[in-house]
Amino acid sequence: MRLDDKVALITGAASGMGASMARIFAGEGAKVVVADMLEDEGKQVAADITKANGAAMFRRLDVSSEAEWKATVDATLAEYGKLDILVNDAGLSGSAVEDLFDTAAWDRLMAVNARGVFLGMKFAVPIMKAAGGGSIVKVSSISGITGQHGVHVAYNASKGAVRTLTKAAAVQHGRDNIRVNSVHPGLMPPMRWLSRSATRTTAPRSRAGIWRGRPRGCC
Repeated sequence: MRLDDKVALITGAASGMGASMARIFAGEGAKVVVADMLEDEGKQVAADITKANGAAMFRRLDVSSEAEWKATVDATLAEYGKLDILVNDAGLSGSAVEDLFDTAAWDRLMAVNARGVFLGMKFAVPIMKAAGGGSIVKVSSISGITGQHGVHVAYNASKGAVRTLTKAAAVQHGRDNIRVNSVHPGLMPPMRWLSRSATRTTAPRSRAGIWRGRPRGCC
């Protein structure tokens, strides 16, 4: 199996892409730390993996909290003894924000989508460096490459920050045998919003409208 004996910490792993990654990684032999703020859902993902003869544990993690990051990584080391892979998947969408200049929305989006990724790297890199290497995958977005209507600009800014942070980290830590990569999905339901459940970005008419407003050839 491709991830046999590897330990992977995946944020945002209670639902959506994060949950899928957790199950796939476990199926490939990894011991998985399911990290999320959604406790019931996260515990269920970990239980499903364990039931399928995999190894998993759940940790409640607010990725914007430095203290919770430290506690989560410490718990990972206590349980599994190492950390080989970090996947920064946790994130918020800006589609639910009516006021596209709302300062509180800016702060929250940047805290989760950008600061959260930075903090994960802050605690993972020293461990991977001491162990002789590792892999960090950051889930950015196509919105980190281009702009669109109807989304708070902090979403684009935060995902752009993830993209550039990835490039910087890859340069700085490549010599430590730590691979750092980002992926840039398009509109992927379900997406966690700041204030209400994901229905707008999953509706075909709404999805088409979001991208119809993007200037072709821009950015």
